[in-house]
Order: sequence, then C-alpha cells, then structure tokens
Amino acid sequence: MSSILTNNGAMVALQTLKTLNQDLSKTQSMISTGKAVATAKDNSAVWAISKVMESDVQGFKAISNSLALGESTVSVARQASETVTDLLTQMKNKIVDAQADNVDRSKIQDDVQALTDQIKSVVGAAQFNGLNLVNGSSSDFNTNGNVGTNILSSLDRDNLGGVTVSNIGVDAQNLSTTTGDALTAATNSVATLTENGGASDTTQVALGSAFLDASGGATGTTALKSSDAGVDTAVATGLVEGDVMRLKIGNIEGSYVVREGDTADAVLSGLKNGLMAAGLDDTKFNLSLGSGTLDVENLTSDAGIGISLSQERGTGALAQLATLDVSTKAGAETALSNIEGMIQSATNAASAFGSVQSRVETQASFVSDLTNSLKSGIGALVDADMEETSARLQALQVQQQLGVQALSIANQAPQSILSLFR
Repeated sequence: MSSILTNNGAMVALQTLKTLNQDLSKTQSMISTGKAVATAKDNSAVWAISKVMESDVQGFKAISNSLALGESTVSVARQASETVTDLLTQMKNKIVDAQADNVDRSKIQDDVQALTDQIKSVVGAAQFNGLNLVNGSSSDFNTNGNVGTNILSSLDRDNLGGVTVSNIGVDAQNLSTTTGDALTAATNSVATLTENGGASDTTQVALGSAFLDASGGATGTTALKSSDAGVDTAVATGLVEGDVMRLKIGNIEGSYVVREGDTADAVLSGLKNGLMAAGLDDTKFNLSLGSGTLDVENLTSDAGIGISLSQERGTGALAQLATLDVSTKAGAETALSNIEGMIQSATNAASAFGSVQSRVETQASFVSDLTNSLKSGIGALVDADMEETSARLQALQVQQQLGVQALSIANQAPQSILSLFR
C-alpha cells in the first residue's frame, strides 16, 4: 500500500543516514585526536584506568629526577672517598720513608702535613647541592636507621589504589679529622711496673668501659656504628666505632681505632699490635692476651716504668691525622701503625658509596623502563588503530553517499502516485 502521509522508506533511509553520520563523526574524531578513548563518554572504565596510569607516569618522571640528583650526590661522596684513599696511600709511602735513620724527617713531615691539608680540603668540598656525606655534618636518620640521607626511588600502588613511596638509604661516612672528647679511662689508666722479678713486674690492662648499645646506654659487648639508631655518643663510659684507644708503655705509645663489630679482646689485640708497630722492644716487655685483658710483663731491671691507657671519642675516621708526626723515630713508628686503620676506613667508605651508587643506577634504569611500559600500556588502552580507522572512514564515507542516494530515492516515491490521477 502506498501512502503520501507515511513514507516508510524515507524514514528507514533517514535513520540509517543519522547512524552513519554519528559513526563518521566518531571516526573523524579518532583520526584527529589519535585516540579511540579521548573522553570519559567514549569508555568511562578505560578512560579512568588510563588517567590513573598517566598520573603514575608523571610521578615516575619526578622519581627519575630524584634518582639523578641522588646519584650525583653519592658519586661526589664516592669520588671524595677514593681521592682520600689515594692521598692516604701517598702519605703511607712518606711514613715508610721516615722509618729510615738517614732521612730528613722534618722535610717528610712537611709533605705529610701538606697531604693532610689536601685531605681536609677534599673532605670539606665533597658536597652536592649543599649535602656533604663525608664530613660528619649529617645528622638526619635514613630508612636504614643510620645517619645519612634518603633517595626517593619508587612509587608503589597496591590493588586497592593506595600509593606509597620507597627510598634508598645512603649512610653517611665520617672522614673528618675532628678529634672527639676524652672518654672515661680504663681500669689501668695509670700503673707502674717494678723491675723483673719484683712483686708487681706484671700488670693487666683491661677496658674500663663496655660498648655503647642501641638503647642509649653502655652495656654492649661489640662495637656499633656511632650512626646506628639508638646509639648515644654523649655517653662517655662506652666505646663505639671510631673511638681512638691509646696505650703508652714507657715512652712508646700504640694506638688503635675501634672498628664496627670489635669486642674487648679485639680492641686489646689492636693495641698490642699498635705497640709493636710503634717499636716496643719485645726483649724488654712481654705482651700476652688474656680473657679480656692485656698482660704487660717487664723483662728489664728497670723500675717505675709507667703505663697509661686513654680513650677518645673520635668523631672522624681520620681524627689521628691531627696528631700525625713523623719528625721523630718514635712518631714515625706510631704513624705507621695509625695510617693503616685510616686507609681501611677510607676504603670502606668508598666501597659503601660505590655499592649505593650502583643500586641507584640500576633503579634509575628500571624506572625508565617501567615508565616506557606504562606509556605503552596507556597507548594500548586508548590509542586508535589508525590503519583500521582509516579503512573504516573510507567505508563510512561510501555508505554516507549511498544513504543520501537512498533517502533521495525514498523521497521521490510519493511522486509516482500522481500518475494514478492522470
């Protein structure tokens, strides 16, 4: 049945053309923006996910900057520690030269002092953006629980959407030459030996204090770092890493710098080695280690030989540089025993910084790769397939033209009814 009031063909053609125009408009938008999901109305779930991921990408860009800054800071500290190690090695050569009898020790002392001044300059200048990790100025605690700094390293999102940050802790390494305050002396702070065969020709040297502990006291059995959490270096009755022990027998003085993990026996053993390195004559004195004691026996016929033991809180691993003097034979021998500990401290500092720098570099590489992966994931979610979109545009344009033709034909249909009235 034909009707001039209702043109079903035209209505079908018009609806089809509207649908085609909507699809064509969406396709053109995809081509112009490059995105299949450009707004929330395109796909609200995918759009929301992509926006969260985009915010994470921006966060990781900030983390990359933090890692670059942290890496530079640690690199400066590492290079300073390595330079100090090299300078101390040069100083050791000078000290070894001073052991000979036919040398001008005053000239060698001038060289040693020049190297000491250079070390102080290196340690003082080893800062980046105002942060110096080797001069003992750090006072904040890091995530390791030690004095140092933190480097922002990661942005962690859990399955509930909560976000936390991770840090890489960098422990400060004190390579300053600052000498600390005197500590409570050991039990044998002052003693006198009689001649060989006398009633008191042997005395026992024992530490008069324990080690600082992690609860702010001095009840520990091993040496901790002064930067360890809970350690209170204001307590003068306990030992901690970096403290300087000095044992003098007659006119010969040996010294030892307390190291992390040392026990009382280890400290006394270090003092014994220090005395022997300083030139103590083993034909005159016999040193033997007991349980928590160092027994000093006089093998001579001399009486009234004094023994003294002192302790200093060495705030810097290189504190002994301040008293290094090779202008005398005894001083040169003492310096030789002291320099080894300082070289070891500088080497340990360089090693610690090198390990952290390697970790920071690895993290920076990971963050860069992760950022690229997030960008690829976002693209997979929202980017338009341009090949497919281009082909679809061509098809829709052809369908649009056909739709226009179909609507035109449908609109012509009522005119055929006029032929019935001729």
